[in-house]
This record gives sequence, C-alpha cells and structure tokens, in this order.
Amino acid sequence: MQDHDERAHYKSRIISVIAATGIALACGTNYAYSAWAPQYAERMKLSATQSNLIGSAGNIGMYASGIPFGILIDTKGPRWAILIGAVSLACGYFPLYSAYQKGAGSMSFSALCFFGFLTGMGSCCAFAGSIKVSATNWPHHRGTATAFPLSGFGLSAFVFTLIGSFAFPNDTGDYLLMLAIGTFCMVFVGSFFMKLMPPASPYQAVPTEDEGRPARIRKNSHDLQSASHSRDGSRSSLPGEPNITGWALAKSPAFWNLFILLGLLCGVGLMTINNIGNNAKTLWHHYDENASHDFIQSRQLMHVAILSIGSFFGRLSSGIGSDFVVKRLHSSRYWSLVASSLIFTLAQVFGLTIENPTHLYLLSSVTGLGYGALFGVFPALVADAFGAAGLGINWGAMTMSPVISGNIFNTAYGAILDSHSGSADGHHRICNDGKACYSQAYTITLVASILGIAWSLWCVRHDTEEKKAQRKMYEDHQP
Repeated sequence: MQDHDERAHYKSRIISVIAATGIALACGTNYAYSAWAPQYAERMKLSATQSNLIGSAGNIGMYASGIPFGILIDTKGPRWAILIGAVSLACGYFPLYSAYQKGAGSMSFSALCFFGFLTGMGSCCAFAGSIKVSATNWPHHRGTATAFPLSGFGLSAFVFTLIGSFAFPNDTGDYLLMLAIGTFCMVFVGSFFMKLMPPASPYQAVPTEDEGRPARIRKNSHDLQSASHSRDGSRSSLPGEPNITGWALAKSPAFWNLFILLGLLCGVGLMTINNIGNNAKTLWHHYDENASHDFIQSRQLMHVAILSIGSFFGRLSSGIGSDFVVKRLHSSRYWSLVASSLIFTLAQVFGLTIENPTHLYLLSSVTGLGYGALFGVFPALVADAFGAAGLGINWGAMTMSPVISGNIFNTAYGAILDSHSGSADGHHRICNDGKACYSQAYTITLVASILGIAWSLWCVRHDTEEKKAQRKMYEDHQP
C-alpha cells in the first residue's frame, strides 16, 4: 500500500512539472514582441521610443507584479495566481489586436501601454505559480525541476512565432489574436494540474555536502516549523534550509548581490530581445534598399525564433548544469552566472560590430543563450539562499530589478534610434545608417556586461567562503 502511494505521489509530481512546463510555454510571449512590434508601430504610427515604451510596459508588468502575486502564491497556493494570469493574458492581447485592426488613432498610446502591461502581468502570475510548484515538489533537484518550465518559458516565443509564420504569414493582426486565445487556453487548462505535493514521508534526509549546502544550525523551534510549512501548508521540504522572506530580505547581503546582478544582466538581454526586430530592419534598409517589407518581416520572425531557441537551450543547460556543478563538483552554483555574463559580453561585441544583416543571427543566438543561462539558474539560487517556502514573494522581489534596468536600456535604445531616424512618408521613421543607428546603445550594455562578469566572480568567491564557514560550523556542532 505504501509503495502504491509513493508511486502515485511520484506520478503526481511528474505531472505537475509537465503542466508547469506547458503553462510556462504560454508565458514567454512577451519575448516575441520584436516579431510584431515594427509592424505594429508602422500601422499605429508610433515612434521607436513609443514602441519601446509599450515593450517596456510589458516588461514592467512581468517583473513588477512579482511581489503582490508572490504573496498570493505563498499564502493561497499557485492556482489562483495562474487563473488570474490566464485572464490577464487574454485581456491584454485582445485589445492590442482590436486596436491594430482599427488602425492609428483607434486607441490612445497610454491605453496601448496598459494592455502591454497586462500581457506582462499575466505572464508573471502564471509563470511564478509554475516555478513555485516545480521548486517545492522537487526540493533535492531544484535546478533540474525548474529548468523544464524555465526552458518552456524561453521556447515560448519560438513556438508561437513558428505557428504564426505558417498559419498567418505576414498577418500581425491574426498573430495577436492567436496570442490572446492560445495563451489563455494553455494556462487555463494547465492550472488544474498545479498543486503543491505533501511530503511523501514524514521523515526527510538532512541535506549533505552533495546538496551543495551543509545543514544550518537552527536556534529555535519556530525556524524548524517555518522551514517545513508556509502559511498555505506548502513546504520548503528541506528542514535544514533557511526561511527568509518579506522585509528580512532587505537585510540580507545575498539578496542585494542577486538583485544587482539580475538587474545588470537582464536589462542587457531585454534590450536586444525587444529590439532585434529594429536591428534587422535597420541593417536590411542599409544593406539592401530593395528588400521588401514582407522579406524584412520574415527576417524579424526568424531572429525572434533564434532568440527563443537560444534561450531554451540556455535555460535547460544552466539549470541542469548548475545541479551538476553543485552535486558532482561541489562548487558554487554562481558559476552559471559567470558563464551568462561572459556570453552577454560576447553578444554586445556582436551588436557593436555586425554590419551585414545576414550575420545578425550571431547576436540573436548568443543573446538568447546568455539570457537563458541567466534565468535557468536564478530561481534555484533564490531558493537555495532564502528557502522555497517563501519563493513566490522572494522571486517577485528579485524580479523588481529588471523593471529598472530594462526600462533604462530600452528607453536609451529607442532614443538613440530616433535621434538617427528621419521621416520616410510623413509618419514612419526610418534610419538608413546601418549599425550606427543603435551602436551607442550597445556600448552602454557592453559596460554593463563587463560589470556583470566582475560582480558574478565576486559572488562565486563570497558563496564559496560562506559554504566553508557553514561546513566548519556544522562540523564543530557534531558530537
């Protein structure tokens, strides 16, 4: 009977990860923004800065919603947040589709930004719920368990772009309608399979050195209780791990280390992700003045797909790879962030030097890989540092960082591109100077990437020293 229960429990945990991955697959559509943004801006008569602000509104919705919905997830469980996410995605994309169908002047710019914000908020709600379930249900394999929904999130833009390119070639309106319907259905259906699993056994093994973290010495019974159960009955699963959340995060140096690093690197990635379509358009106008509108749009879709595939592989390899580094090499999980920083630095060099648009795949692929490597390991780092019981709130607080940096880098790109653009037909602004149209923006992000390398290396050193101190404290308390 016990074996049967254990098998059923294991099966339920597997199903929860599969459902989480399906939900995440619908939550990364904001990264497909550059696939339809240039056409949307052209039809709605928007400048590059305005177009970037709509994209930034989606980013803000994605990252600024983390704390309130993290509280909801940690107190009421993931299902309500996931359902809110499904509704928000539909309520965001459908009005954007309607405005595009009606054309310029049909909706105010502020309203477009608001509905862009809703698409990001919906993605945040549903995705945070899927990560909470995966990290909580697989406490000893968090890097691997979260890698699957994280990878699905990264592959989202590719899947929807691929479907759109076959089902609605060169039709931005129908593509937006597909996003409205498809994201809602995928998240809504997946929500019914999302639940936090109770422990399979009342006894849990104390994590060993192979877990990458020696058992921490608890000073009172409240810490032990809160490590096992959050307010909704969910668990961190590992009695020896920390349980830091809420305002206590602000007092933790580890939080600020991660917060700053995520802001630096995520902002760098978001600039290219939101503007790869503008890069392609600008380079093709300079390289071949006979390039047609449909041809350029197909190139834009191709680069969004490349970004998405790169992000998928980056997330999968980073999450699983970080578990290997911790369990097999007994080293720091932060090495994945060093790799991400190096990859981002290479991407900025490509952004500064590529003049031939046929080589732009180097920028899109490497950016996707770096961005995926960044997010593939970050939830595991947050859970390791602060515990899984408050992961919803903690991850939400962490993702406030890209709200600042992403907005700065995107606004800078838009302003730089606008400053080099002239008016081709009295409405639509075009720059024909090739990479000179935006290269200053990549100079800024190159500096940020180099800072990211230095900061992540410092984090590796700090984490290694902290683990040595914890191991020594653990050994000193042994009888």
